[in-house]
Amino acid sequence: MTEEYKVSAKVGDAYEQLKANMAVQKGIEYLAEDHKNTIAEQIAINEVPAPPFKETERARYYLKCLQKLGLSEVKEDSEGNVFGVYKGTGQGPRVFVSAHLDTVFAEGTSVVVHEKEGRLYAPGIADNARGLAAILSVIRAMKEAGIKTVGDIIFGGNVGEEGLGDLRGIKAFFRENDDIDGYITVDGVKEQIITYLATGSRRYEISYRGPGGHSWNAFGLPSSIHALGRAIAKIGDMHTPAEPKTTFTVGVITGGTSVNSIAADATMLLDLRSASEDELKKMETVVMGLLQEAADEENARWGSTAITVDIKLVGDRPAGQQSSALPIVQAAWAASEAVGVPPEFGQASSTDANLPMSLGIPAIRLCGGGAEGNNHSLDEWYDPTNGYRGPQKVFMTLLGLVGVAGVIEPLLPKRK
Repeated sequence: MTEEYKVSAKVGDAYEQLKANMAVQKGIEYLAEDHKNTIAEQIAINEVPAPPFKETERARYYLKCLQKLGLSEVKEDSEGNVFGVYKGTGQGPRVFVSAHLDTVFAEGTSVVVHEKEGRLYAPGIADNARGLAAILSVIRAMKEAGIKTVGDIIFGGNVGEEGLGDLRGIKAFFRENDDIDGYITVDGVKEQIITYLATGSRRYEISYRGPGGHSWNAFGLPSSIHALGRAIAKIGDMHTPAEPKTTFTVGVITGGTSVNSIAADATMLLDLRSASEDELKKMETVVMGLLQEAADEENARWGSTAITVDIKLVGDRPAGQQSSALPIVQAAWAASEAVGVPPEFGQASSTDANLPMSLGIPAIRLCGGGAEGNNHSLDEWYDPTNGYRGPQKVFMTLLGLVGVAGVIEPLLPKRK
């Protein structure tokens, strides 16, 4: 589909007019000139810790960055998201663009950045200090070029994207703001990628509980660990469709007291994912049955009813399906071509864009530019070579969506 993809004549004409505009050209050129400054800012952001559920220090730092750039209505909301408004001149659409503040790394992890042979090394330096820095660069370019938009752009940093954060920041933002017409998350670095499909996930904490006892003296009692093992084996034998891609994994297991004890407690964390909300629900239904079967079989093995299973939902990211013909997707494609970045569609993924997609709000993921490796590891690295192309693409996408006064009308329609 990527090779055959074409934008409409309306979108193509709009981007021809944007490219010919002197202020827009100035903004594009500024983003390339601002590259070194953006990298320095990326390093500074990364060195402010933001472990899961403890993003406050980085959020306050980012809030000050937004204030210094002169945005209106800069604030921190009840969940810890920080954002401000680039005011438009008319009654155009409102677009929210954000990057997640949190990292996957535990409190106390060193986030000091080290440079080696042109690469920057530090936990979180690509995911997602790059996205946060890219947004600040876009704001500077708009200010420097004197861009007057028709619609409003809300720029921000949001909490709770990683792991068990469960998109809590974005969920809170869209609960509290019902006037958003489109959303862009800046996450990842490969500037060619446009992601418009969302992988949904359900994450469960599953605990088996029983009486426990001495491995010799109490032999004959059912074991919570044995029940957990039965459940894991059943899950591992499931078959899921390749298309739409649907996956499962038991990522963490804990339990037991000692080698010579019958386990009273055993717990696992289970991740279920699919690009289809329907397939996700089907798999979830099957898994719930398997979990109870495992408890029943362990009890039956020892003629008992002592083993019970407790199932707790700890993560819920909805899947999202939308058309590639939407104005937000076409604008991103045309914007990419306008700044000389060959566009391509990414596979369905799990990002902050999941939530607005599930609500019927047009949403995409764009990337911050550059190259990366070893994400979510202590050896994570970022290569800044030509990284300015990411902010250039975000800049041009936003201008097309909200419109530029006296140049083009907004491509993104206002929602009813």
